[in-house]
Amino acid sequence: QVQLVESGGGLVQPGGSLRLSCAASGFNFSKYDMAWVRQAPGKGLAWVSDINSGGGITYYTDSVQGRFTISREDAKNTLYLQMNNLKPEDTAVYYCAKPRVQGTWSNFIKGPGTQVTVSS
Repeated sequence: QVQLVESGGGLVQPGGSLRLSCAASGFNFSKYDMAWVRQAPGKGLAWVSDINSGGGITYYTDSVQGRFTISREDAKNTLYLQMNNLKPEDTAVYYCAKPRVQGTWSNFIKGPGTQVTVSS
């Protein structure tokens, strides 16, 4: 049974940092591309970042480029998102995501999420 459990969210002031973690289980983590998506209040899901199965290729949406860093530690079945210089518009529930079929993000599953609130 696939499980994705996010942690590390919280309340932070603008300009602050947080590190999100996603503990994965129930599948061969190292063989899958992984991603972070988020949902801001009153809005739909938005793609934030993804990383390929080898960890050498990453993608970031424009609004977080240069501030967020995605990484993975396959030995620990864990995905990370380092978020620096946080802005109020980064406030959202952040979800770790796994494609149902490796190689396509047309259908994916996500964890329960962790709340990130950026406010002074």
